[in-house]
Amino acid sequence: MSSPSQSRPWDVHRLPSAEGRSFLVTGGNAGIGYFAAEQLAATGAVVVLGSRDRAKAGAAMASIRSRVPGARVRHLRLDLADLPSLKTAVDGLDLDHLDAVVHNAGVALDDPPRRETADGHELMFGTNHLGHFALTRWLAPLLSAAPTGRVVTVGSFAARSERLDLDDLQSTRDYRPKRTYGRSKLAQMSFGFELDRRLRAVGSTVLSVVAHPGGALDSLTPSRPPVSVTTPGERLRALPAALLVQGKEAGAWPIVRAVLDPEVRGGQLWGPRVFGLRGTPRREPVPSHMADPATATRLWTTSGELTGTDPDLGFR
Repeated sequence: MSSPSQSRPWDVHRLPSAEGRSFLVTGGNAGIGYFAAEQLAATGAVVVLGSRDRAKAGAAMASIRSRVPGARVRHLRLDLADLPSLKTAVDGLDLDHLDAVVHNAGVALDDPPRRETADGHELMFGTNHLGHFALTRWLAPLLSAAPTGRVVTVGSFAARSERLDLDDLQSTRDYRPKRTYGRSKLAQMSFGFELDRRLRAVGSTVLSVVAHPGGALDSLTPSRPPVSVTTPGERLRALPAALLVQGKEAGAWPIVRAVLDPEVRGGQLWGPRVFGLRGTPRREPVPSHMADPATATRLWTTSGELTGTDPDLGFR
């Protein structure tokens, strides 16, 4: 006999209760991260918004509370571009366990010049990939203390057409912003799949899942003032695009399912149903270049060296 979770189709508008659970969403103050946090807050969970900017996090929390009565939201000052600060940040969580982290925060630059973090890493690779890699190390004990902790890494459609250059991960020789961004997201996705292999190898209860929002445009996103405002004119002009892509509220759906659905397994990839660009969430086949073990092992080793973390990332 099937369980209720198997017999009832997943409904993005009727999420299961997550009362008593706690989730951390990096970059939860804007964009996809904001909508993931808003949707997760509606389940009764404690949702922590990881954000560098206290004022932006405050605006996001106020917006969530105005839409979700009794929402339990908190801010954690988190700067993924500052690796030495991450352990102190995690200590400030003040939780005895963490049920899931959503590795969502990201920097996307459109124009040169190449920029670096304070630690001397290329900004997009350093923030999007290395920052989350190092953060996972400090969260490992809290995730392991949860009954079934989850690491949900937010990838991007942009990673499909990219390939990692393992000899130039930081784009020192050839910097093209869009390509560097796509590769930073590919590095994140490769990390998510490799993390799952390593968690299985040590018999961990923690799952690592990868999800992506498809094509998510600001102009198709519902307004959440003062966090974000979409004018009627912008929405009207974007309507033709709605045949192919969607707004950021819908872009959060695969990520939220990856956090909550009891049927989700480690090592899976979740994205929107229609061409991977729009629609309700479904499981997708994992493209081979995202889960190539040889590439992932080299990326893992280099990431460990660059961040100064243990090779097992604290999962034993």
